[in-house]
Amino acid sequence: MNTFSSKLLEAAVNEFSALPGVGKKTALRLVLHLLKQDSSKVSAFSESILRLKNDSKICKVCYNLSDYDVCEICTNPHRQSDLICVVEDIRGVMAIENTQQFRGKFHILGGRISPMEGIGPSDLNIDSLLERVQSIPGGEVILALSPTTEGETTNFYLFKKLNGINVTVTTIARGVSFGDELEYADEITLGRSILNRIPYKVGNS
Repeated sequence: MNTFSSKLLEAAVNEFSALPGVGKKTALRLVLHLLKQDSSKVSAFSESILRLKNDSKICKVCYNLSDYDVCEICTNPHRQSDLICVVEDIRGVMAIENTQQFRGKFHILGGRISPMEGIGPSDLNIDSLLERVQSIPGGEVILALSPTTEGETTNFYLFKKLNGINVTVTTIARGVSFGDELEYADEITLGRSILNRIPYKVGNS
């Protein structure tokens, strides 16, 4: 148990340790690091977090984090509008964009179906996905969820919903090991998985 000589220090450490994956010792190191910085650097750090919280928007089309009402990927005329890659969250978008192998657009579900966590289809951005897909007859939907039990359950649910619509449903090739989160896959492996995607079939995942 840490004994703090300052209530201000303790409060700052408590705030940092509330972040995912940050324990008390790491939080203390981060706070002490900030204390050594010039006030201007600390102010810039604080301002960037406040601006992110107050000024960032959620794209009205794909639900990506954006500086505008519609994100730059959705408004880019050089991206394929009839190719939609479905991911769980912004980390999936960033992981796939880093491969530089995908030129379509995205749709962020906002999670994955997980009865254990009380997350059902109605809690995800599925209805809006179906509306988008209706506007791209003959297009393709790539299911690029993390290859976990919950991810596969969500893939299957989406496949059933998309099955009656005139689109091709594919999934990323299994270069990413089962149980791994998409964001942790290396760029080369993930890039190949996107390029070598295969038609989705029940049981092929």
